[in-house]
Amino acid sequence: METPGIFWGVISWMIVWAVLGSIITRRSYLKRDLDTSNATFVGAMMGAAAGPVGLVPLWMRTPELTKLLIVLPAIGAVTLIAAAFAFADPSNNCVSNGSFVASQITNGIIIGIIYGFMALGLTLIFSILGVVSFAHGEFYMVGGMLVYYITVVWFPGVSPLIGVLGSCSIAFLVGAVFERMFLTPMYKGKIDRPVEYGILVTFGLAFTIQYFVQALAGANPVKARRFFDFPRLRLPSADDAWLLKTSRGNLTLFDTISISNPRFVAAVVCILVLLSLLYFLHRTWTGKALRAVSLDREAAAIAGINPDRMNMLAFALGGMIAALAGSLLVQAFSWLPQVGNIPAMRSFVIVVLGGLGSLPGAFFGGIIVGLVEAAGTGCIPNPQKAASYIPAYGMVVLTLTLLLRPTGLFGRRFASGTHGKF
Repeated sequence: METPGIFWGVISWMIVWAVLGSIITRRSYLKRDLDTSNATFVGAMMGAAAGPVGLVPLWMRTPELTKLLIVLPAIGAVTLIAAAFAFADPSNNCVSNGSFVASQITNGIIIGIIYGFMALGLTLIFSILGVVSFAHGEFYMVGGMLVYYITVVWFPGVSPLIGVLGSCSIAFLVGAVFERMFLTPMYKGKIDRPVEYGILVTFGLAFTIQYFVQALAGANPVKARRFFDFPRLRLPSADDAWLLKTSRGNLTLFDTISISNPRFVAAVVCILVLLSLLYFLHRTWTGKALRAVSLDREAAAIAGINPDRMNMLAFALGGMIAALAGSLLVQAFSWLPQVGNIPAMRSFVIVVLGGLGSLPGAFFGGIIVGLVEAAGTGCIPNPQKAASYIPAYGMVVLTLTLLLRPTGLFGRRFASGTHGKF
């Protein structure tokens, strides 16, 4: 029997104490001249998780806000919400069906990896150029559209790898040319208001790409063929298939967790490319030069690094990463010229959540958003309502992040003239 009054009563109690905790905790730390960078977040989470039982000792002792003290209240708040939901609606699949929960968590992590990967490009661009690219979603769309045309229309039967490499190469070239033509004047002193100029010019690129593609390809949805099928496999034996089972369209673990082929392939490729990108940034000369420019543009120039060339490379790489995400997902979703709008919005949410300029923050922020969406869509009984609420979950995460921790999970306040740190 559903008892929604209990659930909303618990939520109201948590909200009240979270607001009091965020305000009073910060004031308590300010009075003692202590670091307040995490006080608002910890106070809100402690209030939501434990109410006055946790807040009063926090206000009286004002301990150092270590990572453990930051993480534990957040876990407690999430656990309390889950317990209230379970008590209010014990028949819901999120409470009564362990297989369903495991499948939702797994698929949330997989789609979150893809979200985080796309946000990496946006983070890379901001870290080097200090510009938020509003054309990021259009690079995502172009990547998928090019794979469709290369593998289905122009060269039917060609390997999907050729299509992905071709789309990434074209996106890289477009990004490099655009940066050189329209963004370079920002650093030459030719633009009076570079921040506003960067926003407007990337908006212009987004509209140009979107409507140019629509004029050429039309407004009808398209979809690429599945890149490859899983081999038919049963382990550990044909008579005992509880551990692992694969079919042409899905991977099934323990007969409970079903993962679609396109999303699984996309997630694995994203992880491999992420590792390659981290190796490039930390082990190669060019990657170290990019990191140096992100920290101090003038000092990097004195050391012999060409900042303008690094700017071009960063914007081109960011666009290519978005195009790669689209190239991998065109086999899973129908593709339209407007398909990049929602992924771009998610990328902005993830970048803010993870912390501007933080590559690990973008990756883990994507996983968090993926899990939040999976929980929201899975726990709402009405599938139509659940699907329509998906964009709202990201906005809720964004709002809470801006209120409780504006620098994001892994972010920090930057010194003047710097944009980020990988």
